[in-house]
Amino acid sequence: MVFSSHVFIFYFLPLVLIVYYILPKKLKHLALTLLSYVFYGWANPIFIVLMFVSTVIDYTCGWIIHSQFPKAKDRITGRTTIQKLALVASICTNLSLLGFFKYFNLFVDSGNAVLSFLGLSDHAISLAFTVALPLGISFYTFQSMSYTIDVYRGRVGVMKNFIDFACYVSLFPQLVAGPIIRFAEVADQFKNRTHTFEKFARGFAFLALGLAKKVLIANACGKAADLVFGTSGVPFYTAWYGVAAYAFQIYFDFSGYSDMAIGLGLMLGFVFPKNFDSPYHAQSFTEFWRRWHLSLSTWLRDYLYIPLGGNRKGDLRTFGNLLVVMLLGGLWHGASWNFVIWGGIHGLLLAIERLNGGKPLYHRLPAPLRTAVTFVITLFTWVFFRAETLPRAIEYIGSMFGLTPVLETSFLQHPILYNPYYVVTLIVAVVITWFGKQTWDWTKKISWKKAAVAAGLFGVSVVMLTTQAYNPFIYFIF
Repeated sequence: MVFSSHVFIFYFLPLVLIVYYILPKKLKHLALTLLSYVFYGWANPIFIVLMFVSTVIDYTCGWIIHSQFPKAKDRITGRTTIQKLALVASICTNLSLLGFFKYFNLFVDSGNAVLSFLGLSDHAISLAFTVALPLGISFYTFQSMSYTIDVYRGRVGVMKNFIDFACYVSLFPQLVAGPIIRFAEVADQFKNRTHTFEKFARGFAFLALGLAKKVLIANACGKAADLVFGTSGVPFYTAWYGVAAYAFQIYFDFSGYSDMAIGLGLMLGFVFPKNFDSPYHAQSFTEFWRRWHLSLSTWLRDYLYIPLGGNRKGDLRTFGNLLVVMLLGGLWHGASWNFVIWGGIHGLLLAIERLNGGKPLYHRLPAPLRTAVTFVITLFTWVFFRAETLPRAIEYIGSMFGLTPVLETSFLQHPILYNPYYVVTLIVAVVITWFGKQTWDWTKKISWKKAAVAAGLFGVSVVMLTTQAYNPFIYFIF
């Protein structure tokens, strides 16, 4: 089930709100858990089993770790063998689930490609099936695993009630596409949280603006991007147009989803952290990753980069750590070597900036030009993120520089691609991105005028849903 659907807006969400607010406090988390399982299993009920298994294992491992702490001692001191085994069990189980369901097909295809290159095609692996990717598995495995790690580190207490923990893992607003909510961020909220009209109103405003980002901007930009990336031999200006459309599609799609998730959380009394902070305003790639997908970048920092040594063991080790983290971050996004290349490029750029005192090589340029250069380089990296294959990505970059032969058939797409609807939407995306106010800031204080704007955008977005057959959420596939 997706937020931008009539089933969710007119049936599921009203049901959730009615049930949630009429039930007594002690039953709210049970109801949210059951309803979240319905939400998650809407496309394929079998996926519920995987999430439940992950939940049970991490809850059990958390209890084992907690039970081994001597009550009279500081939890930051030594760990027992049992605690270490429980932590390893949690991490290995989550990574095994993620690795099998997300990367099995990639490993088989890559192995067959190597065998073919070596002239051993007769030994290629032939499968009668492919492994389906469960929605959101990249998000809830990271979220559930972080709980066990933080309990082991002594940073959070164990969650005693299994229903509460199951609710934390499965909570539908952020279940399938984030933000990745760490237990420490909501632990107190599961014990006690407030429900106010102001919080609910802000939540609705978040939902309305996020839905508008998705339906009114991201979908149109995505359609334009698909047309260009699906056409070979386009002229250089069309190639730039296509990748720019994709850059705004992925930003408005994912930030819109995050806005909706935060808004739905507020409507249920939860306060989730910000996930985007105007990333295209960044003047370097170090800054970009302090603004883009904050819940993932901070997760990778705290649970991978710092444990690897961070920047504490010299420049060479720092360089290697950044590269490893971003390569794995790229692979986290998808089972394709294109994502690894995308992550590797970002890792290399981050490492260069780190070795240059945290500044980009173009740091002497005026601030607007630093932003422009960072954005242009980001566009090149998005090509690898969007292209279906590596040869297609290379061909596309060639088109951006005018190095790929232009095919006459590519001009057949121009009447659709350059129609006013797509062009104006792209211009609106540019204006909002660099001159508009962030949803987080715009919704801090809801006046009647803002409430009217939010209601209007919500209404227009719902009406547009009836006319759009194209309505994917990009991050659902990750």
